Amino acid sequence: FRSVHIHCMESFAKGKRGKVYLVDGKCFGLKHAVVVKKFERVDRALNEAEFLILLNKYGVGPELFCYGDDFIVMEFCSGVPIKDYKFKLDKEKIVTNVFLQCYVMDQLKVNKLEMHKPVKHVIIGKKVWLIDFERCYYAEKRKNVTQFAEYMVRLFKVDREKLLPLLRKYKKEYSWDCFVDIVEYVCSSL
Repeated sequence: FRSVHIHCMESFAKGKRGKVYLVDGKCFGLKHAVVVKKFERVDRALNEAEFLILLNKYGVGPELFCYGDDFIVMEFCSGVPIKDYKFKLDKEKIVTNVFLQCYVMDQLKVNKLEMHKPVKHVIIGKKVWLIDFERCYYAEKRKNVTQFAEYMVRLFKVDREKLLPLLRKYKKEYSWDCFVDIVEYVCSSL
């Protein structure tokens, strides 16, 4: 990161725990723009890198190219945050895609956090990305699917009372069948 020339970097965003830069990929020997996320705390960079290495194997998260003690270099997720996305006929497809990524994390016993309010954590573009894994941790009681379902209640006015029994059953079993029941109910309410 220190060898990246400053003219290659364009400040892209500032988060609570660091800064994000849009960088010419040539700085890293790549043909396309990448994102460099610079962290204030070393443990956050290494934590996000660890989870991206795992999750990338399952198609979740931006592709990780390299990392160091206080930075990661990853794929630039060009698109619109879910809170600003103008849904059309693709609503069911996008919602299902996010649910599937949440299910993968639940099966891997990874808790992402923020899925109850993923307004900036779901980017919709040429594909659907989940981003920001710095606060991930392993847990027996995973909440990715259930938190995203709660967000669907707020975003699309899905009937919470009818959804709750499905969420409770899923939290007991984490099974594919319970997951499918949740997705089918939410998609039928869109």
